[in-house]
Amino acid sequence: MVPSSNFHAPMASRPPSARQARRLWAIGDVQALDAHDPLAARREAFQLPVGTIYLCGNSLGPMQPGVRARVQHLIDIEWGVDLIRSWNLHDWFALPERIGARLARILGAGADEVTVADSTSVNLFKVACAARSLRPDRRRILTERGNFPTDAYVLQGIAQMSRGGTEFVAVDRQRISDAIDEDTAVVVLTHVHYKDAAMFDMAAITARAHAAGALIVWDLSHSVGAVPLALDACKADFAIGCTYKYLNGGPGSPAFIYAARRHHDAMHPGLVGWWGDARPFDFADDFEPAAGMRRMLTGTGPVIGLLALDAALDLFDDLDMNEVQLKSQCLSSLFFDLIEQKCAGFGLEEVIPDPPAPRGSHVALRHSEGYAIMQALVRRNVIGDFRAPDIMRFGLTPLYTSYRDVWNAVDVLAEIMSTGAWQAHEYTLRSRVT
Repeated sequence: MVPSSNFHAPMASRPPSARQARRLWAIGDVQALDAHDPLAARREAFQLPVGTIYLCGNSLGPMQPGVRARVQHLIDIEWGVDLIRSWNLHDWFALPERIGARLARILGAGADEVTVADSTSVNLFKVACAARSLRPDRRRILTERGNFPTDAYVLQGIAQMSRGGTEFVAVDRQRISDAIDEDTAVVVLTHVHYKDAAMFDMAAITARAHAAGALIVWDLSHSVGAVPLALDACKADFAIGCTYKYLNGGPGSPAFIYAARRHHDAMHPGLVGWWGDARPFDFADDFEPAAGMRRMLTGTGPVIGLLALDAALDLFDDLDMNEVQLKSQCLSSLFFDLIEQKCAGFGLEEVIPDPPAPRGSHVALRHSEGYAIMQALVRRNVIGDFRAPDIMRFGLTPLYTSYRDVWNAVDVLAEIMSTGAWQAHEYTLRSRVT
């Protein structure tokens, strides 16, 4: 379909107050967007159930057939036949560095500045300890109030372990810059917020931390694979993040660590293990840190998870992240336009950064009965997720989400709200994982 003369793509960014600027959409407009989408062919790389609108890639990315084949080879040959010899035959030992180098391109980092290991929470502990040890004359670890809970919990644990030597401080987002002072050792921030998708200006906040003599750690869990990143250009100190969201590495796939090269010789991760020793197979009694990023490893890596992630990264080898971000912004604008067009009067509140700010790749709505509404959507094969107390999230992942998906999802939501279908008792029963 060729767009009509008055056709235009959704605005990439629009302040929430500009409701009068929102356009009315027809299905033909949405079909035209899909017809001219340069990323449309990427959808074929994913294994998605027929009839399902999957809007939860911000929580767990779908499988790619290449991942299945790679893991099957591991099971049948590398583990099944070659057994323990595969540590050398297939060089399992080097997987953290090799996959880290592949991630480095996506992160805007040097190949020797990234490794893959453990979980996001464990890696945050390690880099926060490393950064804290590089500023021994300062006491404060600063973060955003309302940050993802594991970040706050890990930092609180570090403060408690120090027995008064470290102070944990959390302030509102708008106060972060002013709160960085001469006693701040480390600033730990999530680049894209897990609820409203608000995105910090990484370069500006990093420069502010450095101007005050502090170091900065970025949590990129909702950024990597969704928005362009430039850790080296922004002069970041450390970063961590998960790989099972927009990178599609699989449930519980290993997380990554970035450390700027200038810190390699002095950084100490606090949690050390034999895999991070300079000569692990000497089995010495005393730990000697390996050179570079290898010292950030702890125990034996999860080979199945590492190889699944390695295969998933094939999709990103020739991907332009600026193109990905542009489509993400267009999908988000379309979503909010359609919510106003089709769901006005149902008590759904758009969750938009205030003041307006650049966004990540998910959108959110607030409703006091958000859990039940989301369960009703999931039952109708529109899959998003819920975050307490009242947030419904929808991941608009540009590599496999079409504009028609957004149109259809909002149609289903409008039906649920207009009929009151979400009020069924079955949708109010909370599962262990929400």
